[in-house]
Amino acid sequence: MIEYLNSIWATIPADYQYLVIVTSQILAVMMTVILTVAFTTYFERKVIGYMQGRLGPNRVGPLGLGQPFADVLKLLIKEVIVPAKSDRFLFVIAPLLAITPALAAWAVIPLSDNFVIADIDAGLLYVLALTSVGVYGVIIAGWATNSKYALLGAMRSGAQIVAYEIAMGFALVGVLMAGGSLNLGDITRAQAGGVSHWFLFPLLPLFLVYLVSGVAETNRAPFDVT
Repeated sequence: MIEYLNSIWATIPADYQYLVIVTSQILAVMMTVILTVAFTTYFERKVIGYMQGRLGPNRVGPLGLGQPFADVLKLLIKEVIVPAKSDRFLFVIAPLLAITPALAAWAVIPLSDNFVIADIDAGLLYVLALTSVGVYGVIIAGWATNSKYALLGAMRSGAQIVAYEIAMGFALVGVLMAGGSLNLGDITRAQAGGVSHWFLFPLLPLFLVYLVSGVAETNRAPFDVT
């Protein structure tokens, strides 16, 4: 069976083989990221429920583990409401501008020694550039509604994102200098040799700055003021 599949694979042109491999890698990474986010929100809701004396999600599936899938189904079947005086094209494209860069950034992140979708030399710069594009989705969403209040809220949120991105960028400069490369694989390999070689300890202040800035940029508690 394996030999038969290998013979079929050998008949496919090299360009199409590359396309199939890269597409499979993209789907694998995207599904892993989406499921990780889904169950992270589940555990977050469980912890918040415990802190507030509640049970948290417990109705869908065993221990409530089906709640993330129920939430996705609910969102997919909800009615799409577009304000009458809004710019429909921008209103629809704004969410795509917010989520697409977040997923595309995973293309250059090495998940193992030999698994990375795009091993580019300027990987760190690529991640910084894509994370900066996400703010356009917020601004365009506020602008597209044709409402002054939504626009003011979007500008405030965009200002917060940009402000903390500056801090994140400066924090990553230390990692760049310690690793001596913009390639994320090279930066990872520079920390080989055990815990004592990790950049976390000599760059601990920069790590804390990056951690706080990342939480603030994504509007998570205690920075969820929007």
